[in-house]
Amino acid sequence: MRIFKNYGTTPDARAVAEAAEALREGQIIIYPTDTLYAFGCDGLNNRAIERLCRIKGIDPAKNLLAIVCADISEAAEYARIDNAAYRILRRYLPGPYTFILPASLKLPKVFKGRKSVGIRIPDNSFSIALARELGGPVMTSSVTPDDDADLTDAEAIALKYDGTADLDLTIDGGPGHTTGSTVVDLTDSTEPSILRQGLGEFAL
Repeated sequence: MRIFKNYGTTPDARAVAEAAEALREGQIIIYPTDTLYAFGCDGLNNRAIERLCRIKGIDPAKNLLAIVCADISEAAEYARIDNAAYRILRRYLPGPYTFILPASLKLPKVFKGRKSVGIRIPDNSFSIALARELGGPVMTSSVTPDDDADLTDAEAIALKYDGTADLDLTIDGGPGHTTGSTVVDLTDSTEPSILRQGLGEFAL
């Protein structure tokens, strides 16, 4: 498992470039966000998304799929954002939130039949730089090892998943959190609802 360190608020250009190239090649990476460490892959690559889901043990037809975008403008390409939703996103993002929005038709085949997508714009400089360097969304799913102590340590997470097919790069961004993002359903932007309370404080 290759490990690149990316400490501080300024993204390391080499780490960003290596991670983006791995995603373009259909690989899966482990990278820091503003909440938990996460698995990431090219959000427009069906096969990579399916492999990421297998690693996590989730069913892409049943579980919410979320993407990291560089900004709200990019998010608007993959989710339908009305004026009310836009005002909420502007207020809370970047930040530790996953907003569930109606999915657009630009999402890949694995999203076919799904009416919604999770949108993340983390308050984490590496996550944002990665999406910008990739030039598209990063499919994301939090790393959740059995031992909570592992959640904060990139090297421990890398060791746990060392040898996993299609996963050979971890970005060590320093200590992570043990709590995920706050998940807010905005599919009806006039009546937002909190589905999971996480790090972010959301006022209804």
